[in-house]
Amino acid sequence: MFYRYEIKNNGVEDILYLYLTMNYEFSKELGSASSDSELKRRTNNFIKNNGINFDGDKVYLVIDDIIVKAFQIPKEQEIDTISNKNSYDDHDYMVTLKMDDNSIVEITLWEFLLGTLATNMVPNLPIEVLKAMAILYRTYAFKQMMEYQVISSVNEFFVYKPIAYYKIAFAPDYDKIVATIEESIRQTNSIFVSYDNQYILPFIHVSNFGYTLEDKRYPYLSSVSSLWDTSSPFYVDTVTFSYEYLSRLFHFTVTKDTTFQISESSPYGKVLKINIGSHSIDGKRFMDLLHLKSQFLSIILNTNNLSIITKGWGDALGLSIYGACHLANNGCSYANILNYYFPKIKICEYIKELSS
Repeated sequence: MFYRYEIKNNGVEDILYLYLTMNYEFSKELGSASSDSELKRRTNNFIKNNGINFDGDKVYLVIDDIIVKAFQIPKEQEIDTISNKNSYDDHDYMVTLKMDDNSIVEITLWEFLLGTLATNMVPNLPIEVLKAMAILYRTYAFKQMMEYQVISSVNEFFVYKPIAYYKIAFAPDYDKIVATIEESIRQTNSIFVSYDNQYILPFIHVSNFGYTLEDKRYPYLSSVSSLWDTSSPFYVDTVTFSYEYLSRLFHFTVTKDTTFQISESSPYGKVLKINIGSHSIDGKRFMDLLHLKSQFLSIILNTNNLSIITKGWGDALGLSIYGACHLANNGCSYANILNYYFPKIKICEYIKELSS
């Protein structure tokens, strides 16, 4: 993108001059306000990847020796340290889990994070993405233990299983994968995120349809561009079901003449309620029953079966794993990733208060 740079001082501060030519396609997008965040991200990556010693925040973009844009780049957010008399170290902090058989177990936060992160482990997942997820799940543990003193092992955000459960699933790379997960936890020990001095919920999805969504119930959720997700293999998915299968599943007759009507949807197209003939079914239950990847769906009635087209994988809220991988592979840290997908949050770290 940039073919050279200079740092000049105007007598008050250092300014970074970045040079590109008009034949670079991104230069044609400079008039778009939507490109500003992407431009700042690329600038930060250019500085980091080229080892540029620049402590300022003012940048001038130069095309063919003409300054065409001036902007400021935010410095990478520092971690706020919070002194506490109790230890929040992953090996010391204990969490209480209610298992799916209703038994109660107590384990360390370290063990909890190992089993929880394994739920979302995919091949070649960058460690910076794992770090971001470790912080979100640690935040959830702090939140649940503070408010309820127990965490359900099966909930809307993840399914916890002891790490040994994945020995077969991760074979023959089990030891290597576990070592990577452990390192992501170790490097983020005691770090969590907050909004308005409150713990947040760990909204994570696999991929979306080009942007994440806001949700007024959770003011820390913002809609941000995630165009990388449009190249995801999960961007569009189609599954087909026979009418006989649907009849058995719903416990009422479904044929090619049965009407399917989306009776309620969100402003973004998330299906909230579907009428099937004279029956009404909740959109989330419909998705769960048919094991669909998302509630952003369309229905096609065929002669012998029904096809459902879904977009994305998950609820499009918070961090996109697929998008975060692209950010990490372009030099972004876990802090960059969290600040991108949760622009309103603060990254914090508990430190043990020294005895007087």
